Amino acid sequence: MIGATVLEKINNKLVTLKKNKEFTFVYHRGKSCATRRMVLIYFKNRYGGIRSGFSVSKKVGKAVARNKVRRRMKECMREMLGEMTAQNANLIFVARACIAEATYSEIRKDMRYLLKKAGLLVPEKPGPTTGSGQLV
Repeated sequence: MIGATVLEKINNKLVTLKKNKEFTFVYHRGKSCATRRMVLIYFKNRYGGIRSGFSVSKKVGKAVARNKVRRRMKECMREMLGEMTAQNANLIFVARACIAEATYSEIRKDMRYLLKKAGLLVPEKPGPTTGSGQLV
């Protein structure tokens, strides 16, 4: 029987943190890293697969803007599930106020940077170069 985490990676299904207790545990025990637009708080554990939570406060804007940001963040995370090195981790992405003006590609770039900084994402392989060190 295939484990739930393997199936989730195959289907790119995003499993989210839902309960206040789960968020509180990660906030208190987790490590954090940040960019100008968002903060990642993560806690590596031994079981449970990769679970994500998204926090977008009222500082970001009205409900429509907050939901748009949350949808973009969820989609970015869903796309990166296959590239994750950690098998078991709880992640919380906290949006900062300036994220409302950010494009989808900027959000994806920030999220990728945070996951790499936390050691949760496979590092990119360098592209082909010529003998002088310049890109082909």
